[in-house]
Amino acid sequence: MHAPYPPEPERAAEVRRRFGEEARSARPDLAALCLLVCAAADGTLDEPGMDAAQIELDRLAGQLPFAPGGPGAWLSALAGLLGERYGFHGAPTDYERLQSSLLHEVLHRRRGLPILLSVVWIEVARRAGAPVYGVALPGHFVVGFGPVADQVLADPFDGGRVLSRDDAGMLVAGATGAPLEPSMLAPADPLQVVLRVLNNIRAWAAARPERSDVALWAVELSLLLPSHPARLRYERAQLLVQRGEFLQGAAELDAYAEVLSAVDEEAADRMRGQAQAARAMLN
Repeated sequence: MHAPYPPEPERAAEVRRRFGEEARSARPDLAALCLLVCAAADGTLDEPGMDAAQIELDRLAGQLPFAPGGPGAWLSALAGLLGERYGFHGAPTDYERLQSSLLHEVLHRRRGLPILLSVVWIEVARRAGAPVYGVALPGHFVVGFGPVADQVLADPFDGGRVLSRDDAGMLVAGATGAPLEPSMLAPADPLQVVLRVLNNIRAWAAARPERSDVALWAVELSLLLPSHPARLRYERAQLLVQRGEFLQGAAELDAYAEVLSAVDEEAADRMRGQAQAARAMLN
């Protein structure tokens, strides 16, 4: 299966505009943002296709029992529906596919990365009224139900396996070598989730230099989020230069140098030097 290619420039600009508006809205919608990421990735995904993904989430939510009980009962209901009945899960090979980071593809294939499978769980459960949220453990995204003090955790990548605190600690230790901290169990807001989705896409593209187009749109969407690492501007500049857009890359390097100059003038001078070198490539 070949990774999808971005849409034509006019459609891509419209997707970026809508993504920025949704990200800056009073209550950003996680599913809408994830589907706009899909539209930025896949030029074949049109408005009816995005609507169909929302309808599928609604359909799945409609199959959950009404108010099954406390957090544990909600977890069991979601695991029975999504993990057992519909077979949503992940495998190591899913990390090799861009489609594993795209919500519409995950809904179709019922396979994906931990964070996208968690998005499916969150959006289905939220529509049904569950006390659900994402939990951004380092290296492995999971889902939580109920108040943090008494939360129950599930791993959608493993079909909805219930996670104890010890299980969560083992996941964190395996990813970072560090112990589980209470702050790691806090609910992740939609913008944090989307930034992590885009980080995964950037990581996928970084391992495939021939897909700098993917890296570029992922960085550009990340920069539209109200809170993002300033260094993303440098990454965008590097990608532009790599793709032969030397003047745009140089302008971005100069802009990043202005940001750096407030804290590190030496680093800012290095950025200005890189901008000059990028302009020289036109000669």
